[in-house]
Amino acid sequence: MDSPTFIMSHVVISAIAIISGVAVIHGLVSANRISRWTLLFLVTTTATSVTGFFFHRDQLLPSHIVGAVALAVLALTCLALYGFRLRGIWRAVYIVGAVLSLWFNVFVLIAQAFLKVPSLHVLAPRGSEPPFAIAQCIALVVFIILGVRASRRFHPEH
Repeated sequence: MDSPTFIMSHVVISAIAIISGVAVIHGLVSANRISRWTLLFLVTTTATSVTGFFFHRDQLLPSHIVGAVALAVLALTCLALYGFRLRGIWRAVYIVGAVLSLWFNVFVLIAQAFLKVPSLHVLAPRGSEPPFAIAQCIALVVFIILGVRASRRFHPEH
């Protein structure tokens, strides 16, 4: 059984990741890289994905696949930022990685909300009903728009 302390720690880390991620994406869209927020976002988002693997499960779940993909995206994002210093194509890799990493967190937040919030759970008890799909589609569209805006505005070499 997963301990309440572990669950709460995972939730708090996830909340910090989402809040700091919003700050990072706002910085990208406004052409301003915020180093401390970025580091906090990358560390807590990594911690969120890693701790997600420690929940007791008897089988491979879609959440495990999302976590593995999220960690691969985060590795490329960190490489683009810290290894290649956003030079050349690595600026785009960083932008896409940062936006995608925050979207993964929000995707899971929406899924958890539909599982745990009674008024939402009634609307989509299996997580495959139209209200759930609509919420996820709206989030995806918002993140695509943010990614496009960030790619047009964020040019750290200038």
